[in-house]
Amino acid sequence: RELIRRIAQFMPKDQTSDDCAFIKLKKNNLLINTDLLVEKTHFTNETISPLDLGWKAVTANLSDLISSGCDEIIGIKIGLVLTRETEWSWVKNLYEGINLALCKYGGLILGGDCSRGSERTIAITAFGTQGELILRRYFSSPQEIILTTGIHGLSKFGFDIKKNKISKKDLLNKSILIQDSLNAFCRPKPKFKIINKISKSRRSNQKLEIGCTDSSDGLYQAILDLATESKCKAVIDYNKIPKHKFWPDGQEWDEYYFFGGEDYELIFSLPRSWADHLMKIEDSVFEIGYFEKGEPAIQIDNLQNKSFSAKSIFSHF
Repeated sequence: RELIRRIAQFMPKDQTSDDCAFIKLKKNNLLINTDLLVEKTHFTNETISPLDLGWKAVTANLSDLISSGCDEIIGIKIGLVLTRETEWSWVKNLYEGINLALCKYGGLILGGDCSRGSERTIAITAFGTQGELILRRYFSSPQEIILTTGIHGLSKFGFDIKKNKISKKDLLNKSILIQDSLNAFCRPKPKFKIINKISKSRRSNQKLEIGCTDSSDGLYQAILDLATESKCKAVIDYNKIPKHKFWPDGQEWDEYYFFGGEDYELIFSLPRSWADHLMKIEDSVFEIGYFEKGEPAIQIDNLQNKSFSAKSIFSHF
């Protein structure tokens, strides 16, 4: 965060307030996003196959476009860094995974660049068009309801299963949780259809600007980003957050849930009447709290875990 704050001085004002860049054109306004996946930071051969890695590299980018209000994916450019030892079969499977994601969500491979390095890296820049709804981190307001499109912590759970970091006793009778977590880590599904549902639930006199981000860096960080950029306080009800039916209890699992990262759910806020209407027509959207006036911060009510802290926030470093 401090690195981004310092880099921001070289850019136009508020350029780093959101993941996506917005470019205003005469016909279609563009959204552009770049995300990196770096070997030994985001993936290894032991944690994910090249096919799943290709899918994930695309969907991580598309999730950022969607959380800005993208209504159509144009395509992607790919920066690829390979080690000398990388075999063609690895690259082939990677690009097959990339194409699988593009076939599902739209867009084409528009080119890119290749180079050699000490660690494999996939850098994708994705292009999409800005839809009618303008979603940004800085559009949340006091009294608005905070909503999420799904449960959190699964991707981190899946990653640690792959790394053999979770003990077998924690996994007893949890085969469904295991499979759902592995799917969340290897094949995340960005919430493209939710944008259409938000639009359909909107009344003609309601605003087009919505506070929104995705939970690629974890639920806690996503809420904090909205609070910080919108300059208000978030109040979360622990009893309202949706959990997997086999999710374990305890401090460790609360930290997985709030700080895991790479879940790619949408976190956004709406006025009460709009939020109620949306939840009536879309059962995958859950109310988890609200914003109020105050310094940017997160208050979690009904949390029994007294030792809970924000020290475990997801870090790319």
